[in-house]
Amino acid sequence: MSRLTRLAAAATATVALTVLASGPTVAGEPTVTDPRVVAHFDFAAGQTPENIVVGPDGSAYVTFAFARQVARVDKNGDTRILATLPVVENPMTPVIGMAAAMGITRAHDGTLYVTYATGTSETGVWRVDPDGGAPVRIAQLPADGFPNALALDETSEARWGSPRPEAGGGTLYVADSVHGTVWSVPRQGGTPTAWATGAALQPLAPPAGLGVGANGLKFHNGAVRVSNTDRQTLLRIPVRADETAGPVETRATGLTWIDDFGFTGKGDTVLAALIMSDDVTLVRPDGTQEIVLTEQDGLSNPTSVAVRGKTVYVTSASFFKQVPDPNLLLATPKG
Repeated sequence: MSRLTRLAAAATATVALTVLASGPTVAGEPTVTDPRVVAHFDFAAGQTPENIVVGPDGSAYVTFAFARQVARVDKNGDTRILATLPVVENPMTPVIGMAAAMGITRAHDGTLYVTYATGTSETGVWRVDPDGGAPVRIAQLPADGFPNALALDETSEARWGSPRPEAGGGTLYVADSVHGTVWSVPRQGGTPTAWATGAALQPLAPPAGLGVGANGLKFHNGAVRVSNTDRQTLLRIPVRADETAGPVETRATGLTWIDDFGFTGKGDTVLAALIMSDDVTLVRPDGTQEIVLTEQDGLSNPTSVAVRGKTVYVTSASFFKQVPDPNLLLATPKG
């Protein structure tokens, strides 16, 4: 989740409290090994990696928030810029005050979808072709909102039709951090629907929070999973047969400064990025937690996690470091 200078003072002042308030840890063997930073990015150029999705060949697709870019990073760290979102005059983005490329997800055909937060009519979901090129907006979201992470359910058919992924069917889900809403959007584009709302998704007003609620988001095992940064929670929202949202379930608490997260496999175990404490924590299905990666491994304000096969991917945006080091770290999951 992006932060800017006007939030930095408040964030820095709470770092000590953040560490003290971290969720419970469980002693045991490490669950990831061989952490290594494979790519360093240019902080001065706005290359602050915000979100990540991994392709079949192991390449990572990331958003560079403040550069407004979508990039492909291979396992050797070679980086190629695929697209740049359009310049916005006088952005008025809530929370951060500037235009930012936020969440990213990928369809089976390689098409990328990105959220763009601007505080203007350009705010919404944008499509990027597999080979790059000019992004195209497919859905407009509220200018006074903050669209953050998003995920694609290509199996969806009840609402939009076209059940086959190759036919372009499916539903995009978007976490709005300011409105405390999960929006649904047809993959082919159109009018968003406020799919899930409620107190569990809402932010907390300062000084209790930063005004950042629903943040990270994944579609997993028939449900939309959401992190709430201000409330330090990990949530599950079942997708009913008619595509409507079931009741919000709290699956873990005490996740101070949780940003985005990724599932370790087909089960419900999660690796979550804790942006201000420079940690990645493993969250088990029963809610217990264990820190598995730290600043000593190379993390620098981690923002998102993805897992594909035998590789864990972690992006770090380094928003609050005196000597910033935005990077991509890889590690190997154990077991």
